[in-house]
Amino acid sequence: MATSVGIMSMQRIYNYGSTLQAYALRRLIEGLSDDNRVSFLDYAPGEILVRSEVTGAVASSKLGRVLSKVSEYNAVDAAWSDKLRFFNHKRTYGRRYFPLVGIPASPNRNLAVDFQVIGSDEVFNCVQSNTNVGYSRDLFGHGSPATKVVSYAASFGNTTIDKIDAAGIRAELASDLAGFDAISVRDRNSAAIVEALTGEQPQVHVDPVLAYDFMRLESRIPAGRLHEGRYMIVYGYGGRLDAAENATLRAYARSIDAQILCMGGVQGCCDRFIDCNPFELLAYFRDAEAIITDTFHGTIFSIINRRPFGTIIRRSVGHAYGNEEKLGFLLDTFGLSSQRVTDVAQVGEILANPVRHDSVDELLQRERARSRDYLRTVIAAPAADA
Repeated sequence: MATSVGIMSMQRIYNYGSTLQAYALRRLIEGLSDDNRVSFLDYAPGEILVRSEVTGAVASSKLGRVLSKVSEYNAVDAAWSDKLRFFNHKRTYGRRYFPLVGIPASPNRNLAVDFQVIGSDEVFNCVQSNTNVGYSRDLFGHGSPATKVVSYAASFGNTTIDKIDAAGIRAELASDLAGFDAISVRDRNSAAIVEALTGEQPQVHVDPVLAYDFMRLESRIPAGRLHEGRYMIVYGYGGRLDAAENATLRAYARSIDAQILCMGGVQGCCDRFIDCNPFELLAYFRDAEAIITDTFHGTIFSIINRRPFGTIIRRSVGHAYGNEEKLGFLLDTFGLSSQRVTDVAQVGEILANPVRHDSVDELLQRERARSRDYLRTVIAAPAADA
């Protein structure tokens, strides 16, 4: 008898990491049993709990968010051709790339499945200003008609227990999390929050892009090189790098006789912004001379391709963007703290650090086995109240 499994994740975000983690989790679950029928589920965005630190206004307007992003991207000191490619990349991302990974054109709100798996990505990041998410209790299983609700490698992102208390939602979150049949998170901060809210320690597992062996199993990753000549990748959200960081990265690329290809977002150091599908992206990472990123999944793409890389760590300040909670834990987990970039001026030294890839791979194989065992157990086991 077929088992219906619904994944509720951030699969509709126009971002390679969000797309590939959702696809990877689907592939992992499908690989557990031929009887698993896996689909993607969609949440309803919730109330915005934080105020914009720039305007002091509630960040509740989707149009306002779009206009703000357009203004932010337009301010990047990059070639107009690259800006136009980036705008087109964002504008057409869903139409072109969602079908490749099985995300339907219309949202799926049919939550009456045998198993609802919430995760991965920042599904628990509830105190934030993103109008596409907000404080959605759907992402905490609230009122779900599924027979069983579990999470896999869920993250609170830069939401902290202090922010949860300030927003006045501790009791609601504790109640919703208590209804899960099993909870898995992907980082130290998320584990601490779950324990504070429930009194129970959740299991910690790696992101699906690490758990699924993309580079060995995925036939849709092109085998040949997609770019002639030497290149390094700068992978980050558009305009995140400042002028000094861009100048330093451009000088380093010239010192190794390489172009800079930017993906995911346009930057001032770009020689060219590349718009490619998610599987082509992994091929670009595979053949890069080096990678600089300030994102969680950019770091993962570098790890699974065994490339020299540096990860820019940015501290969270208030509700502003920060990556230290999740990226610090990721690097520490794999013994890669030497790849932390806190000053881009040190990029040459950091990229020259010898990474013990064999040790990383050994740990990765163990984590992949743990992930499969967890998913097999929670999807096959009866519901808690059965």
